Amino acid sequence: MLTTTDTLSLTGPPDSADLRRAAAPLTVLVDEEARARLDRGRRFLHGLRHGEGEGPAIYGATTGFGALVGYAGRADEADQCDNTLAHLGAGQGPDLPHEICRAALLLRTWSLAQGVSGVSTEVVERLAAMFATTFSPAVPRYGSVGASGDLIPLAYATQALRGRGHAYLDGRRMPAQEALDAAGLRPLALNGRDALALVNGTSVTTAATALARDAVRASHRSLQALTCLLADLLGCDPGFLDADLLRAYGHPGAVHVGVRMRAALDGVVPSGTRPLQEPYSIRCAPQLLGAAEDALGYVDGVVTADLGGISDNPLLFPGSADDGTAEGKVVHGGNFFGQPAAFAADLLASVTAQLGNLAERQLDLLTDPARNEGLPPMLATVPGQQHGLQGVQLASTAFLAEIRRNATPASMQSLPTNLHNQDVVPFGTQAALRSYDMAELLGLLCGSLALGLRQAAHVGARRPTAPASADLLDALIAEIPPVAPDRPLDADVRAAARLLATWGP
Repeated sequence: MLTTTDTLSLTGPPDSADLRRAAAPLTVLVDEEARARLDRGRRFLHGLRHGEGEGPAIYGATTGFGALVGYAGRADEADQCDNTLAHLGAGQGPDLPHEICRAALLLRTWSLAQGVSGVSTEVVERLAAMFATTFSPAVPRYGSVGASGDLIPLAYATQALRGRGHAYLDGRRMPAQEALDAAGLRPLALNGRDALALVNGTSVTTAATALARDAVRASHRSLQALTCLLADLLGCDPGFLDADLLRAYGHPGAVHVGVRMRAALDGVVPSGTRPLQEPYSIRCAPQLLGAAEDALGYVDGVVTADLGGISDNPLLFPGSADDGTAEGKVVHGGNFFGQPAAFAADLLASVTAQLGNLAERQLDLLTDPARNEGLPPMLATVPGQQHGLQGVQLASTAFLAEIRRNATPASMQSLPTNLHNQDVVPFGTQAALRSYDMAELLGLLCGSLALGLRQAAHVGARRPTAPASADLLDALIAEIPPVAPDRPLDADVRAAARLLATWGP
C-alpha cells in the first residue's frame, strides 16, 4: 500500500491542483480551528435535538427524506443514518474514475470541516485519514440528478467508508471492508446528521467539472502551440496574429491568445509560397482560441466559487459565541443545487467541441497534399505501400463525432422527480461527467495532431524557423519515432498527448 508525505491543510478551500493531488496518497490535516468549528456546530445540533422542550424540525435529522419530509424519521440516530444511505443504494453502471471519487471526497471533507453541517469531528478526521492511503470507493456512474446534491454517488462513497459495498486499494477492486482493513483504516461510524451531510452536496459534480476544466485548459494551451508549429512547418505568414488586428477585434481572449501565439512564432520566416489568405483553421485560430479563452474564464469563476462554497441542506449557524449571547439558527434552503456547475460544464462541452473541430481540421489539412505544401498524402513515406497517418486521421474523425454527440446541453433537460419535491433539477452531474469524458478525447485529438506534425517533419516539411516551434518539434521527435514502416500508433498518440499536457508555461 502506497503512502506519502505530501500534505494539505483544510485551512482554506482546495483548488483544482489539490483535487488532482488527491488522486495519489496525500496527508490531509484537520487543524485546531477546524476542530473548534466542528465541535461548536455539533454541540449546537445536539442542543437543538436534546435540549429542553421540543426543538425545531431539522430536515434529515428528525424527518424523513425528500418527498417524505412530512413524516417523522427514525428515533435512533444511528438507525436514521443507516436509513439515509440504504435507500440511496440505487446507482448503476461502471465505476467512476478514482480521481473523481477522491477529489469529490476531498471537497466534501473541506465543506463539512466548515462546521455548519453538524457533523462530528471524528467523521472529518476519518475522511482525512483515508487520503493518506490509496483507498477509493467504488461508485457507480449513473443515478444523480445533481439537485439535492450528488445523493446516490456520495451514498456509495460513504457506504464504502463504512465498510459496505466495494472499494479500490492500490487499483484493485475488492469488498470495502477488506480494503479498509488492508489500508489500516477504521470504518466510519455515523449518527445525528452525519449521513445526510455526507451525501447532500454537489462534490462529485464540482470535482468532475474542475478536473475537466483543467484538462480542457491544457488542450487549449496545446492547440495554441500546435497551430503555431503547423503554420511554421507550412511556411505561413504570421500576419493573422497581428496585434493591431486582434485588438480591433475587441475580444480580450483573442488579444491574450495572440500574445502567446506571437511569442511561439517569434523569429518565423514565411516561405512566400502560401496563399494570400490561409484556411480558417489557421487564419481564424486566434479568434476561435480567443473565444474559448473568454468562455473558459467564466468556467474558472464558477469552479472557484464552487470549490470555496458549502453545499448542504440545512445549514446550522451556531452563532458567534459559546456563552449563549448570540442565538444560532437552522436554515433550510437549496445550497445543494448544482445549477452553476451545470451551466459551466455545458459551456465547457461547447468549448471542447469547437477545439476538437480545430484539431481535427488542422490534421486533415496537414494530411492533404493539395493544402500541405506538397507533402505526401496521409504523410506516408511511400504512399500505397505505407499509409502514414491514415488510421490516426480516421480515429480522429471518430473522436470528434463522439465529442459532438455528447455536446448536447444537459442543464436544459430538467425532469421533475421525487413526487415533485425536486420539480426542477439541473443535471449538473451528467453535464460534469460528460465534460470530463470529452476532455480526455480532446487531449487525444491534440496528440493526434502533434503526431501528424512530427511525421510531417519526417516526410519533407521544412525545419521550423521560430525557435519555440522548433523546440516543440524536437521534443516530439525525441518522444516519438517516425512512422516508417506502418505500425500501430495508438500508444504514440497517447505519448504525444502526455507530452503536450506538460508543455510550455
